[in-house]
Amino acid sequence: MQKRNYLHAIAAILAISLFFLAYPLYVIRPFRHQGPRELALALQILRFRPGVEMVCAVSALLAGFLYWRAEPKMLRKLAVMFAVALVIIFTGLSRVNVYEIMFHPMGRPNFVAATDTKLDGAEMVMAVHIAGEARAYPIRIVSYHHIVNDVVGGVPIVATY
Repeated sequence: MQKRNYLHAIAAILAISLFFLAYPLYVIRPFRHQGPRELALALQILRFRPGVEMVCAVSALLAGFLYWRAEPKMLRKLAVMFAVALVIIFTGLSRVNVYEIMFHPMGRPNFVAATDTKLDGAEMVMAVHIAGEARAYPIRIVSYHHIVNDVVGGVPIVATY
């Protein structure tokens, strides 16, 4: 009976750990609409995720150790240790800020005259005009970098999409 409780605990811990890792990644991704409630929940999960993941890792290790001592069959022990290892991997992955990886700013952009561009006529751009100086940032490039630091007309700007 006690072994079954350990298994249920490990399964619940694994599910919680996976949820806290995956839900914010599912909700907060580029080119996907986020509803206000799901975004608020994802941001709250991000706020508490490090602590919850650490509690999950410690709890999984404890439950796995207790199960290991109570279970005589090696294959079942290994299966439970695999689940514990997954929780520990999820805990490590939750410390990686994928948004910093995805949304890396573009370095100093290069510009050419509008007549020299290789953009087709339907290309969408973001345009900025400050103090007699103009810039156009193609959406397809900015959507990859998400952030462009630039100086237009002597004014530092951040163009984002």
